[in-house]
Parts: sequence; structure tokens; C-alpha cells
Amino acid sequence: MNTIISHERFQADDAVVLAPWLLGKTLVRARTGGGVSRHLITETEAYNGVDDKACHASKGRTARTEVMFRPGGVWYVYLCYGVHEMLNLVVGPEDFPAAVLIRGLHDVSGPGRLTKQLAIDRKLNGLAASPASGLHLEDDGIAVPKKWIQIAPRIGVDYAGPLWAKKPWRFTLDPRWPGLERALASAQSVVAGCAR
Repeated sequence: MNTIISHERFQADDAVVLAPWLLGKTLVRARTGGGVSRHLITETEAYNGVDDKACHASKGRTARTEVMFRPGGVWYVYLCYGVHEMLNLVVGPEDFPAAVLIRGLHDVSGPGRLTKQLAIDRKLNGLAASPASGLHLEDDGIAVPKKWIQIAPRIGVDYAGPLWAKKPWRFTLDPRWPGLERALASAQSVVAGCAR
């Protein structure tokens, strides 16, 4: 049975650890008028601290990046190229700015399409990843084995220079993973202690 992931879990590790760990977890979106939609996470990217030149926080604290310096477990949503909202989960301890970009779900690929389909916008920026915010994460206890996680450089970060652009910090769930069908079925189950 799925359980809501606590904020403490998001504060325990950095983005490079949590980005692959989030594969196979369930993103749950409350719908206007009641009910929720549930989506299996299939692609993530890690952005890890001020030294990571691809991370927005590498240029320091600003009004935009202030949320990244908070303790893990809050949403960081920003507008990319003036067109697409991008959904990130702030992770790690307070004052270590790191986040995981949610790039894809089992039923939608691409971070811009993801936020459009789930009606996610900057109103969620800085809110807790909890049912109260209308967007949270659940864990059904199914772990994706490392051999079923594809690793590659992040997309669209050439501006960070060759060292950081080539970091293998994009993680994708291999669609051939034998546990995928079970994980998809579990993603549709009811969370412990909550009605759908």
C-alpha cells in the first residue's frame, strides 16, 4: 500500500541520491472539484548545490532561488524560456540548495508537458510536498534496481560548461523493467490513511 513520503526523507540525502530514488514513486495531484490523479515518476534530473554550474543556485541566493535554500520537501516551480513551468522538488538540508527536476511520468514525457497536463504552475512554488498543497509524493515500497535505471547527462545545460554539462545526473526508468506493471498498478492504489 502506498504511503505519503515524509519531508524528513527529502532532507536526508542530496539530489544525486534522491533523483534515482524517486523513480517508481508516485506523484499525486489533487484535481479541482475533487479527486486526484496518480502518476508514476519515470525520469528525473539532479541539480546539486552552488558548485553545480547547471543549478540555478550556483549564482547565489536570489528572489527566484531562495526556495532552494530551504530544507528539502518543498516545491520549486519556475518558468522556463517564458513558456513552460518546470516542477522541481527541493531536497537536502537547509542552506544546501539542491533540487530534483521531475522530467517525466509514465503517461507523459517532458517537463513542460508534465506541468501542463497536471495544471502545475508557480502558485505551488515554496509550498510543501504534502496533500495540503495539492501535490505530494507516495512510496509503495517497490525499489527500482540500479540495473533498470538509465543514466545520462542532463538536457539543455550546455551553458554550465563541459564539466557540469556532462555530469551523468539524468535518470530514466528503463521501460523493460520487469516490475513496471506492478509499480503502475500500485501507483493507482489508495494511500494509507487517505481516501482517493
